[in-house]
Amino acid sequence: MTIRSGHWPPAPKAIRESPLPPSAWIHLQWFSDDAEAEGKTEQPTEHKLRKLREEEGQVPKSQEVSGAATLFLPAILLLFIAPHMLRTCVEMIRFFLTRATELDPTQDAIIVGVFFSYMARLLAPIFVVAVIAALVSNYVQVGAMFATKPITPNFTKVIPRFGQFFKRIFSSEGVFNFVKSIIKMVLIGGVAYTFIRMDFEKLVNLQRAGLWQGLTTVASIAIRMLITCSLLLMLLSIPDFLFQRWRFKERNKMSKHEIKEEMKMYEGDPQVKGRIKSRFRELLKQNLTTAIPKADVVITNPTHYAVALEYQKETMPSPMVTAKGSDNIAAQIRKLAEENGVPMVENKPLAQALYREMDVGTYIPREYFTIVGTILARVYHINERRRKAAAAKATAGASGAA
Repeated sequence: MTIRSGHWPPAPKAIRESPLPPSAWIHLQWFSDDAEAEGKTEQPTEHKLRKLREEEGQVPKSQEVSGAATLFLPAILLLFIAPHMLRTCVEMIRFFLTRATELDPTQDAIIVGVFFSYMARLLAPIFVVAVIAALVSNYVQVGAMFATKPITPNFTKVIPRFGQFFKRIFSSEGVFNFVKSIIKMVLIGGVAYTFIRMDFEKLVNLQRAGLWQGLTTVASIAIRMLITCSLLLMLLSIPDFLFQRWRFKERNKMSKHEIKEEMKMYEGDPQVKGRIKSRFRELLKQNLTTAIPKADVVITNPTHYAVALEYQKETMPSPMVTAKGSDNIAAQIRKLAEENGVPMVENKPLAQALYREMDVGTYIPREYFTIVGTILARVYHINERRRKAAAAKATAGASGAA
């Protein structure tokens, strides 16, 4: 059943007669899949997937992969440049504290420039690595792609649709995202609990430790927690990526009618294609009937390929391919050659090479002159012996009759 303009079909009689008010009715269509509701049961074709990608910018992509990559790589970088960042922070604090009584923030604009200079030194490496990680993770998933339709404003999406709201919550995607969120919370909470429990005594004794020891202890625990969580999230992103690919194909399923219409559009009507093939076979048969009797020799594979050659010294610079074919066409060429007395020579390499490299009506190139010339010379010698034998037989028959 097709639903248009956001209106649902009337509720069943049992629901209409229910004592509940109409505002309390809940259509089961809210919880159904769009593809199934519209009778779309076939997997999307390559043409539709290409159209979704190139024209609409729709591709299966997991945000978890990008999120995990943009968390893991900056965390690794932070592990190596943390001492440098700490020294920069100390330098920045010392600079501002030593000049706190000398500079006026409302009059000396140099303070703002120095502040942003320090911030750039602190955050630029992390920002650059995060951007590169996001770009690479997206490229690995979808490849090179540019489409403007996904970022084109569409104000119809602002209008609330309660049916779509319920459908997204109770759909397979909603359930999967809910379970995924629970797993992420459990993983992050478990990692935090494990690391804090492992270093619990150190954390308790921080009240008696110095500033530097306390800072390094907390930073060490935090960076280990961050790297471990990012690794676990990367592992979790693998099933999410597989699910997004499956969900994308399910969401873009096609009906049998759509597949038929697409085949007609891209590949032509099957009936028209059948008539064209039938006409082509008729023309090919007529050409074979004309070309094979004129051929001097047919090179065979012996069964899969057959190539007919004709050579007229007066008009042709080299032997010419007058017919070729594989399988059924090759069998037809051999049959016509046998019926018309055209010699057939079995040479597998030559038959395959001529079939793949030469077109009908073209002259063979110089690299085949030697082998083709040897074959034609042998064929001419056999034909000459046959001609003499036939002439002698005819002469003997004429003498006997006299």
